[in-house]
Amino acid sequence: MRLVSLLPSATEIVYALGLGDQLVGVTFECDEPPSARQEKTVVVGGKDTRGMDPGEIDAYVRGRLAEGGDLYTLHADALAGLAPDLILTQDLCRVCALPSGHVTDALDHLGCRAEVVSLDPYSLDEVLESIEAVGAAARVPERASTLVAGLRARLAEVAAAVAHRKRPRVAIVEWVDPPFSAGHWVPDLVTAAGGEPVAANGGKRSVETTYATLAAAEPEIVLVTPCGFHLEGAVEQARVVAPHFPGAQVWALDADGLIVRPGPRLVDGVEAIAAILHPEAFGSHAATCRVQ
Repeated sequence: MRLVSLLPSATEIVYALGLGDQLVGVTFECDEPPSARQEKTVVVGGKDTRGMDPGEIDAYVRGRLAEGGDLYTLHADALAGLAPDLILTQDLCRVCALPSGHVTDALDHLGCRAEVVSLDPYSLDEVLESIEAVGAAARVPERASTLVAGLRARLAEVAAAVAHRKRPRVAIVEWVDPPFSAGHWVPDLVTAAGGEPVAANGGKRSVETTYATLAAAEPEIVLVTPCGFHLEGAVEQARVVAPHFPGAQVWALDADGLIVRPGPRLVDGVEAIAAILHPEAFGSHAATCRVQ
């Protein structure tokens, strides 16, 4: 099959299933594995925000959405030229990736008959189910079952290690200016790692909040996981967040690598959070950094 991924997490799933050689199209944000973007045709573009701070990015996104504009550009002719059999997309978040409706409309216009599978998980269990959905659509269900079984086994190991330990109160900051509390599957990661998520929206969209509201939840540990950033950027932002929580530990995490992309590496995220919450049981993790 000829596969096209229109979101980074789907690209990671495709490679984890051993289907990288069948992947022909990706987005400009697909960076795992690092070779993906260099070796494949980029069919979705967007604004390079690497030189912008979180407040500037937020203002840009709000402005584009208020104008009815799109944050991503589908290179329809390039997509058609790839003649894909299966396209992986999403409807979960307009800020994170191109909505599936845009893709379907483009395919209808081009006369392309590719199957479109939308991956829209809201919980950790649903993320694992979406891996199996990709495996089924790509005709490798056994590979997906094996992969998910391995991920569940790792989660079970963490659960056993934290079963009788005190669960610290954990607040998650998914965006820092303005602050957004954690939503979707992220609170599940904290629970799986042996923590108690506070001021969170598990299974629902992340929502704007205030630092006063987050602090009022009395977290013992604050995790800064800004969407779109790896560890270096998260550390910079965690230093801005820290003064709002003088009595708590504040940690930065590689958000794109561990937390915000709904793919297999979320289990790495659970293990990283467990190392923060219960270092006596798990030691340290290279993709995290304490800033306070």
